[in-house]
Amino acid sequence: MQSDPFRRDTPPLYQVTLWPNRSLGRVGFRNTMLIVIIGISIPMAPLIMAAHSWKVLPFGIAPVALLYFFLKRNYRDGRLQETLRLWDDLITVERTDPDGTTHRWHANPYWVRLRLRDQPVENYLTLKGNNREIELGAFLSPEERASLKTQIEDALRTLTPTR
Repeated sequence: MQSDPFRRDTPPLYQVTLWPNRSLGRVGFRNTMLIVIIGISIPMAPLIMAAHSWKVLPFGIAPVALLYFFLKRNYRDGRLQETLRLWDDLITVERTDPDGTTHRWHANPYWVRLRLRDQPVENYLTLKGNNREIELGAFLSPEERASLKTQIEDALRTLTPTR
């Protein structure tokens, strides 16, 4: 029976957890929604007493509902997370999608190749090993991916002096 390479008793020599940046916190979300609601309500206020005000009501509700929906979707997508762990004899990457699905990859760190290229996007970072190539930090900025590559290379260099 083969043991699970993702379960280790020893702490990793290097570990990094990546997640998408979310600059609008809960207070900012609430304030944004209030500003939009007030901003849409002001021009609609004179129409409240009009006989056919219900005809323009959807034009006031739809933008608020859409903004709420897309901001909530953005927060849900922000639960994405990637964790890279490095031991002397193993490197692992676990990606947890917003819906809770986990994707796992592992390889021997000696044979791993880290690549940074400008296709299909600027500073596209991949990790290749164990007959698979995976993308790292797709949600990061190009500068953050370049910095991550340097950090991982430094960690890999500490494993073997010939790297």
